[in-house]
Amino acid sequence: MGCFFYFRGINRNKWKYAPEGTRASSSSSKKEASRPDDSVITAPTSKSLSSTASPRSLPSLYEERGQNLRVFELKELRAATNDFNRLLKIGEGGFGGVYKGFIKPADGMGERITVAVKMLNQHGLQGHKQWLAEVQFLGVVDHPNLVKLIGYCAVDGERGPQRLLVYEFMPNKSLDYHLFSRSLPPVPWKVRLQIALSAAEGLLYLHEGLEVQVIYRDFKASNILLDEEFKPKLSDFGLAREGPSGEDTHVSTAVMGTHGYAAPDYIETGHLTAKSDVWSFGVVLYELITGRRSMERNRPKNEQKLLNWVKQFPPESKKFSTIMDPRLSNKYSMSGARTVAKLADSCLSKLARNRPKMSEVVEILKQAMQFKEEDVREEPFEREATADLESEKTEYQRTDLLSARRRMLHLEKLAQSTNAVGRRKYGSTAAGNPS
Repeated sequence: MGCFFYFRGINRNKWKYAPEGTRASSSSSKKEASRPDDSVITAPTSKSLSSTASPRSLPSLYEERGQNLRVFELKELRAATNDFNRLLKIGEGGFGGVYKGFIKPADGMGERITVAVKMLNQHGLQGHKQWLAEVQFLGVVDHPNLVKLIGYCAVDGERGPQRLLVYEFMPNKSLDYHLFSRSLPPVPWKVRLQIALSAAEGLLYLHEGLEVQVIYRDFKASNILLDEEFKPKLSDFGLAREGPSGEDTHVSTAVMGTHGYAAPDYIETGHLTAKSDVWSFGVVLYELITGRRSMERNRPKNEQKLLNWVKQFPPESKKFSTIMDPRLSNKYSMSGARTVAKLADSCLSKLARNRPKMSEVVEILKQAMQFKEEDVREEPFEREATADLESEKTEYQRTDLLSARRRMLHLEKLAQSTNAVGRRKYGSTAAGNPS
C-alpha cells in the first residue's frame, strides 16, 4: 500500500495520490516544522555546532552525527547485488526494489557484510524527498529497535538520478509476513507481545528520546522488520517528519501514510502530532490480537474493516475471545489479552488528547507481559468443561510423548540394522573386487 493524499470537497470519500508539497496549509494552523532540505545531500562537516540556534533542528543534528554514514559508488552497489539481479530481490515498495547484497567492511578488512540495498524507482510515487528524509532521519537516530542505515548512494547521470540506500540486513522479513501468512507457523502470543513492546520503545525514542521530536507517520506491520532472533526494528522513514516545537501543537502537512493506519483527525485536518503514531500503534495491536489485517475485503462485509469488527466484542465482554487469533490455539493469557485490547482502545480514542503517550504504552505492555498463560475460558459455565478438556489434552500429550520416544527408538534400531546390512553386503563385494 502506498502514500495517499486526502482531498476535501466534492470527492470527500475518495483517496487520491498527490505530491506532499501540493497542499496549502490552513492559515489558522500553527506553522509547519522544518523539514529535511530537499536539495542534494551534502556530506556532514565536523565543525562545532555550539553556535547553532536552539531548539536543535534535524539538519543540525545530521551535520553532527551523519558523518558515520558511508557514501557508496554506484559500481560498488552493482557489484554487491550482482548488477541488481532479480534473484536477489527481496522486496518491493513505493520507493522501489530492495535487493540482498554483500559489501566489504568500511576498512576493507574481514568478511563481507550482508546488507539490504533499496533502489529508488525513478517512476514511483515516492522520490528524492523521501530518500533524503530517510538519509537524514536514519543518519541521526540510534536505537536497537530502529533499522540501521549503513550508507547511501546519489548519482546524477545520463539515465537520470540514481538514489540508493544501504541498510543492515533483516533475515526474518517483516511482522506482516509472519503474522498474516497461513503457510508459516503462527507467531506465539509472548513473541507478539515482545514485538509490540520493542516497537513501542522504538516509537518512544522517536517521540521523546532526541533533541527534536520525530513523528514516524507510517507505523504498520510491514514496516516492522525482524532480525535473526525475531527482535523488531522500525524501517522506512521516508514519510517521517519533525514534530512541533516551542508553543506549536502540531505540524500542518499533506496527509500521507497507509490506508487503515492513519488517524482520522490527521486525515480530516492535516494536523500531524505524535498522537497520530499512537493511533497507528493501536491498529497494529488489534492486528496482533486477531491475526487479521486492518482491511480484508475477502471477509463478510461486517468483518472487512478490523476496527469496526472488534468493536462488537469489547475487552470486558464475555464474547471477547471471539476476536482472538484462532491460530494461537488458546495458548495465551486472557487477562493479558484483555489488557492489550484495552490499551489498543485507548490508543484509538477519537480525540487525540485522550490517547496515551508512548511512555504509558510501554509501561502497560510490560504489565501485560507479566500475565502467564491461563485458562482462556473464564466464563463460569465453561470452566468445568475446559478443565476436562485440559485433562484430556495433558493425557494426549503424555501419550504422544511416549509414542514419539518409541518411534525414535524404532528409527535408531532401523538405522543400525540398515548399516549392518550395508557393511555385510558392500564389504563382501569390495573384498571380491580386483585391486
